[in-house]
Amino acid sequence: MVKKYNPVTPGRRQLVLPSNDELTKKTTNKPLKSLLLKKKRTSARNNQGHITSRARGGGHKRHYRLIDFKREKEDIPAKIVAVEYDPNRSTHIALISYVDGEKSYILASKGMKAGDQLMSGPNAPIRDGNTLPIINLPLGSTIHNIELYPGRGGQLVRTAGGSAQLMARSGGYATLKMPSGEMRMVRETCRATLGELSNAELNLTVIGKAGRNRWLGKRPLTRGTATNPVDGCQGGGEGKKKGYWPRSPWGTPSKGYKTRSRGKSTKFIVKDRRKK
Repeated sequence: MVKKYNPVTPGRRQLVLPSNDELTKKTTNKPLKSLLLKKKRTSARNNQGHITSRARGGGHKRHYRLIDFKREKEDIPAKIVAVEYDPNRSTHIALISYVDGEKSYILASKGMKAGDQLMSGPNAPIRDGNTLPIINLPLGSTIHNIELYPGRGGQLVRTAGGSAQLMARSGGYATLKMPSGEMRMVRETCRATLGELSNAELNLTVIGKAGRNRWLGKRPLTRGTATNPVDGCQGGGEGKKKGYWPRSPWGTPSKGYKTRSRGKSTKFIVKDRRKK
């Protein structure tokens, strides 16, 4: 569900935001302090002060939430305390409490709510939110937070509304269909979490005004065709032009350009996401 607003101001006329009905209504909106880290803003500058990513800077202050991507506490039941908003990622997060008293943040699955029971490990029930090795999951399962290497923690499918599908298993490897359409193999011993990630309606957001982007740390960015020749390869010219091949100011193609290192193997990619 999304939330629309009455057009009482120009900025609210087109505004559409996620309803956030999945979040737990609490008396205080403060996250758990022991699971927070300071997050210093760099404004997209490196250690020499040079801008490495344009149009970044400003924005609201935020703390980083420590997320447990590994889910290594096997066969220990946990209860969801609250589903919370995380300013550092698109999906929601859930605060869970194990029976031994330890608390941690995890990525929240769709439909997750306070009071639900969770577990991880090979003996965990086949239920959304539980984490198991892929070898213990039934074929056709919808999964997220998938490990690329056993024990390293989830690295694949971590964005809002994302999910992959377990298609097949053979020879110690499992074949997954990724959200991009890519078919790839990972080891059967890698872990994954059942279910689809929360906050799927995020892609329906309409910002409504430029100031909302500034709150998110996004600064204005001039179109390449509107610049002067000194500012990039698409600048200048008499009259208006269409831009031809989209490129950065330094000539790097910006659409459809393969950036994968040639030294990396592609033997685990069964079908490329670009091939229809």
